Amino acid sequence: MMRQYELVEKVLSYDPNADEALLNRAYVYAMKAHGHQKRASGDPYFSHPLEVAAILTEYELDDATIATALLHDTIEDTEATKAEIDEMFGAEIGALVDGLTKIDKLNFANKRAEQAENFRKLLIAISSDVRVLLVKLADRLHNMRTLQYNKPESQKRNAQETLDIYAPLAGRMGMQEMKDELEELSFRWLHPEAYETLTTQLTTLRQRNKGLIQKIEAELTANLAEHGITAMVRGREKKAYSIWRKMVNKQISLEQLSDIYGFRVVVDSVDECYHVLGAVHTTWRTVPGRFKDYISTPKFNNYQSIHTTVIGPGHQRVELQIRTKLMDEIAEFGIAAHAIYKDGVVIANGGERSPSEDATPYQWLRRLVNNLLEGDNPEEFLEHTKLELFQDQVFCFTPKGRLIALPRGSTPIDFAYAVHTNIGHRCVGAKVNGRHMPLVSELRNGDEVEIITSDAQTPPPAWEGIVVTGKARSAIRRATREAMRKQYGNLGRSILVGFFTQHEKAYTEDQIAKVASQLGQKSAEDVLAPVGRGELAASEVFRAVYPNEQQPETPKRKVIKRSDEGWFNLRRVMGLKFRWPGSNSGQGVGDINGIPIRSVHSELPIRFADGGAIPGERIVGILDPGVGITIYPIHSPKLRDYDEQLERWIDVTWDIDESSPERFPAKIKVTALNQPGSLAEIATVIGKTNSNIDQLRMVGKQHDFTDMLIDIEVLDLKHLRDILSGLRGLPMVSHVERVMS
Repeated sequence: MMRQYELVEKVLSYDPNADEALLNRAYVYAMKAHGHQKRASGDPYFSHPLEVAAILTEYELDDATIATALLHDTIEDTEATKAEIDEMFGAEIGALVDGLTKIDKLNFANKRAEQAENFRKLLIAISSDVRVLLVKLADRLHNMRTLQYNKPESQKRNAQETLDIYAPLAGRMGMQEMKDELEELSFRWLHPEAYETLTTQLTTLRQRNKGLIQKIEAELTANLAEHGITAMVRGREKKAYSIWRKMVNKQISLEQLSDIYGFRVVVDSVDECYHVLGAVHTTWRTVPGRFKDYISTPKFNNYQSIHTTVIGPGHQRVELQIRTKLMDEIAEFGIAAHAIYKDGVVIANGGERSPSEDATPYQWLRRLVNNLLEGDNPEEFLEHTKLELFQDQVFCFTPKGRLIALPRGSTPIDFAYAVHTNIGHRCVGAKVNGRHMPLVSELRNGDEVEIITSDAQTPPPAWEGIVVTGKARSAIRRATREAMRKQYGNLGRSILVGFFTQHEKAYTEDQIAKVASQLGQKSAEDVLAPVGRGELAASEVFRAVYPNEQQPETPKRKVIKRSDEGWFNLRRVMGLKFRWPGSNSGQGVGDINGIPIRSVHSELPIRFADGGAIPGERIVGILDPGVGITIYPIHSPKLRDYDEQLERWIDVTWDIDESSPERFPAKIKVTALNQPGSLAEIATVIGKTNSNIDQLRMVGKQHDFTDMLIDIEVLDLKHLRDILSGLRGLPMVSHVERVMS
């Protein structure tokens, strides 16, 4: 364990102006606060924050960050308070320590919700000061290094969380060295057998290829020297986790991998990077499709380098990364190599410049926090964050040349949402490199994407299963919820208007707003949606608005024999009126004029029962809580199921626009002879009547006859009767009838 004076001397060695008194004070305070606490290993607990601080000294971080590392568990695990930290070490360090403190576990129903909410809190703190992230990553790294002392279930849980969140997060912030170690440690605990087997194989391969890396390094260095380039060439074996992931993804063995070794060529300037590229490509054959220029187009995390693969010395496939010394430092240490967290200056392209939307690692972080603030719940945010943490990227362009970086596998829909949420919502099509392409097409590096929009478009819920970015998925879910809320709100308004009208009382949303709090809601809009979903009875809202108004007794329900005249029996039993949804007591009845049904596609949450309902026949609506209204013909046998649930009956009526007729669903059953051409003639009759077959199923086959169910689309009852009449006239048709369910 590092001693107090050793820690202070290490910080002073790279930062002579560091506050030595602050470091000493933080060391002593944390050691006393943790007192006799022990870790799972049996070591004093204080050894953990001290090791976290030691890890951060390797990144040469400022004194406030080192002090925060020493204090990061004091508020969470000791009697220390934020107010005390603020008083002794200042508000800056107090805010950093508080950002690293987990939320009270008693507030959560399950471990996933706890994990998600803590991650939300962490991300908000990081967005204010990125040093919170640096301490958190060092904290996680030391915990992973000592994971062998934890219980098996804890080992698996922490390793998976590290692989899902913290390793990719380190990568997004450009801290490649830390990302690699976190992945290796996670791999060891999540897949111990694979880890053991692969490391053994790599050891054998290393012994067999002893001296190969040094040989290739020497030949590369000599070749570059012949071209007048002084470069530092370093070779290294790829990490076990990286190799294993490639083996799994490509379904190949270790022996089939040809790029286990990678080499870095480090030079002094950007010009020399391209000089190296020319020398390498004119000396050795390149491997097609293995060239990427991240100098002209940096990654999100400000990573810059040229990647290329050649068939190099000894006919070995050699993967090269060509970069400057400054780029190499940023590639290893990421945001910790910047001064951005201290004075707002980011270093790139060999010089200093102010951070911009395209240059800083904060760009991704800001977008992530925007998703956080717009999200409806922490678990959903955690899911979106994992989606955003993909490392493989494609770079696409708008027609005006704006660069859009996306995870590999992204579609034009993802691209549209990356440009702007409103563009995504209104997207109806896309041109990729000038050609119309399906919205499900996978984008590739260098694609120019033009999004076609329409003000009439709203994002279909099915898009959620197509997109891969967290931003797009979050926006689509939010739009879908808002659309559903609007639909249920419109339905709730219609129900309340009818209910108030039947009691000869005026309905205004000002009245509803005044009683919203009594109904457990915040506003009139918040009242309407639960009424539409069937969660709040119209009678309850009525009683809240008119508490002294007497409501009619619920009429007694009589058994009804539903026939073609069932509608009239129903009207007679119910006093020529329909029931509106409400409670079993104090429930009124509604006028015969009900909610208008204009088409299959409605702004209200309306669907048609199996078997359909068509204009020209009497219809009734049944309120399905959480679903909406299901429309039935009045003679549907399914309505018997609701004989004792009068509160669910909704009065609906056709309101068809004759100038633009629409088709509605109906189901028919046809029994026809088993002879060639029967199905074709049946389909021809349906087509000649200007109808459409939506679905056809063979439901029974005998030696001579076949029964088939046909879902068709018709304009009205007369249209259906014409189809049935035409089918009955076919010589091969034995029987045809309308089917209700």
